Amino acid sequence: MGLWWSTRAKPIDVVVVPAERGVVEKTVANTRAGTVSACLRAFPTPSLGGQISRLDVRAGQAVKKGELLLELWNDDLKAEVALARSEVGAAESKARASCLTAEVGQREGERMVKLQKRGVASEEQTDKAVTEGKARKAECAAAQANIEVSKGRLGVAQAKLSRTQLVAPFAGVVAEVRGELSQYVTPSPPGIATQPIVDLIGLGCFYVTAPIDEVDAPKIHAGQPVRVTVDALPGKSFPGTVRRVAPYVLDVEKQARTVEIEVDFDTPATVPWLLAGQTADVEVILERKDGVARVPTAAVLEGNRVFVLEGGALVDRTFTPGIANWAYTEVLAGLPAGTEVVTSLERAGVAAGARAVAEETAPAPAP
Repeated sequence: MGLWWSTRAKPIDVVVVPAERGVVEKTVANTRAGTVSACLRAFPTPSLGGQISRLDVRAGQAVKKGELLLELWNDDLKAEVALARSEVGAAESKARASCLTAEVGQREGERMVKLQKRGVASEEQTDKAVTEGKARKAECAAAQANIEVSKGRLGVAQAKLSRTQLVAPFAGVVAEVRGELSQYVTPSPPGIATQPIVDLIGLGCFYVTAPIDEVDAPKIHAGQPVRVTVDALPGKSFPGTVRRVAPYVLDVEKQARTVEIEVDFDTPATVPWLLAGQTADVEVILERKDGVARVPTAAVLEGNRVFVLEGGALVDRTFTPGIANWAYTEVLAGLPAGTEVVTSLERAGVAAGARAVAEETAPAPAP
């Protein structure tokens, strides 16, 4: 009897978790890493060729909307703008002079009309004065119209000048600058993409793009809730919402065709730190049940089975599952509340009928 007791196998230490009630969700996750993207991002490039004469920004610099990023040599165009502006001033001065003369002519015509009525001025003198007044008034109108023509020329000159200048379309940070002073740059030929000179990223607004397996894509639609995790912020998750599901399949990887989705953060202010280009994962919540019986998914074996610790031994038990995700599986029937299921299935010797003892109570996985 003593020999048998000494050679008897020692109980296996196992980790058990009691079946309980709580939240269970049915979810779909991205197949490959997603990406944090900025809501605003631009790659401005000059629309014409030229030599860089001014480059006041550098990588990592914050800029304001409308701030000059880059300027090509444009002394000739600046001279054209200055000339056009002078022409506007000259046209305005000429118009003022013409209109003052027109006022004098009009008053003279009115005076001659009064004199004619009194018999002092002849009809010929009166007609001549009135006609000259009308002519002066027409010259005033022509001079004022010439102001608008001059302003139009100025606008054309300024438009030509603006094509040599890159300004920030929004406030942000310069991610990269691919140019140097005195370097000659050319615009992209039609149908041929070239590297942009400046990469500008907006701050304060981010979203996540993530690839979803084409098999799961039909289950996802805009407005569904999402949990977002960012690799740079371990242990934290942030609520989000699906804003777009791409209407096409990406076949870049033939063996894993995916559909891209875009996710907005529900409370951006609670996300402490984000940078465009960071990796992120999304978990789309397809269905959620509160207060249902559940067990950790890590305890579920093939065939909807679990090992239950009863009377110091492991018992193989089958149950009826409901919805599930990586954390929990819903129990519809077969496992009463409080049943201790084994989660340490990877340990050697864990099998039906094996003697076992509960090592510890495992921490509950996050929902």
